[in-house]
Amino acid sequence: MSQLARLCRHWFTTHRATRRHFPPASLQRIENEIKTCEERHAGEIRFAVEAALHPAQVWHGLTPRQRAVEVFAQLRVWDTEHNNGVLIYLLLADRAVEIVADRGVAGGRVAEGEWEAVGALMQKYFREGEFEDGVVAGIEAVADVLARYPPGAPRTANELPDAPVIL
Repeated sequence: MSQLARLCRHWFTTHRATRRHFPPASLQRIENEIKTCEERHAGEIRFAVEAALHPAQVWHGLTPRQRAVEVFAQLRVWDTEHNNGVLIYLLLADRAVEIVADRGVAGGRVAEGEWEAVGALMQKYFREGEFEDGVVAGIEAVADVLARYPPGAPRTANELPDAPVIL
């Protein structure tokens, strides 16, 4: 895809698209799903959705992965006792899903292919226009991975907010 086409897509993807795909009831369902799934493992899950990047970011070639890492830091997903936070980041303009796991989860414990499979599962739902169901399926899949690779001690407290973040 050309840089100009990507720039146009980001220019025309507005916050309205985020509100259309994720109305308040959807955001509440996602928050509840995170809360429920976190009871199955010691990890912490965050979900963030962003309509589009700033034109300058697109022009300079910022990738969805690079932006997801920035958001991971901004939301302080790394700020858990056992370094077991996982961010599910959705960039609507690119229809890109990125999963960023902290070193307590990533560091050789979970193969990159497992995170890619979660992203592919979510993309399948998104292609059918089922954004809420896609995110819920992604959260459940991340929880399944975290349940198989227990990072740190047993779950004692909810260290990160469960509410989805709209950037």
